[in-house]
Amino acid sequence: MSGTGGHGIGVREAGGGEAGSGGSRARLLVVGSINADLVVRVPVHPRPGETVLGGDLAVHPGGKGANQAVAAARLGADVALAGRVGDDDHGRMLLATLRREGVRTDAMRTVPGASGVALITVDDVGENTITVAPGANGRFGPADVADLAPAIEAAAVVSLQLEIPLDTVWEVVRRCHAADTRVVLNLSPVVPKAVSMSTSVLRACDPLVLNEHEASATAGGGDAHEALKGWRSLDARPRSIVLTLGSGGALVAEGDAEVVHVTAPKVAAVDTTGAGDAFTGALAWRLAAGDDPVTATRYAVRVGAAAVRRAGAQSSYPTADELP
Repeated sequence: MSGTGGHGIGVREAGGGEAGSGGSRARLLVVGSINADLVVRVPVHPRPGETVLGGDLAVHPGGKGANQAVAAARLGADVALAGRVGDDDHGRMLLATLRREGVRTDAMRTVPGASGVALITVDDVGENTITVAPGANGRFGPADVADLAPAIEAAAVVSLQLEIPLDTVWEVVRRCHAADTRVVLNLSPVVPKAVSMSTSVLRACDPLVLNEHEASATAGGGDAHEALKGWRSLDARPRSIVLTLGSGGALVAEGDAEVVHVTAPKVAAVDTTGAGDAFTGALAWRLAAGDDPVTATRYAVRVGAAAVRRAGAQSSYPTADELP
């Protein structure tokens, strides 16, 4: 990445706190992936060429888009998911789960072939590795976005990730810009082409959400603070940036304002799978409810912290009264 006119990165601290009152139920549209998560617990992650014996296989609903939608629904949001499942057993299970969780499925479509699948291993300290076979998610094309126009126009916030085709993501962002709908873009997983996203897409992000690995990978290296400084030095930069730090909380950068460090509550981590999605879903919901980015992030770090206390992705997501 390149840019001019570097900006300072002085940081002020902001601890946890209650979300602000944003009125009645929020209008959140999540556009993204939905997968069946095939999970195995292992004592340690295998090295290249090594075989490790693990526990029994467990199948859970997942996918970054579905995770974010379910996380928001658990917290009380009025949320819809737009995505694709295959005409297989996984697809039927995934749709049933969304409906049971209270996520609107009007914008979901079933297409021929396999649903998306994520192969996940979780070690004894709660760290995970994930390999995704996109399946039906890869057949959600930019031409399909036209059908979402009414939902985009009605939403207060549209939240996106990068587990569906990039051209589809960019088309959704363009339509959000035209409809004056706020865009939350989670730059995950890191896709090489995403680093060179167009100026119009980048400027529409409010916020762009990254973790430490994603920030370093897209900024050409360096720690979280250096990566954030690189993003802020761009001529065409996001309106705001939220950089998550795991147990360290998150950094919030709005325009040229001083960066705010939001701290996270201390919890015992059992499984980090899907915690970032819980954070982003909560953040997008609170923004849709009218919170400012710092207040929304304070709430989201509590949700992310709560999510690591239980195993699984969606199965670990808290309700509002379970937050630390």
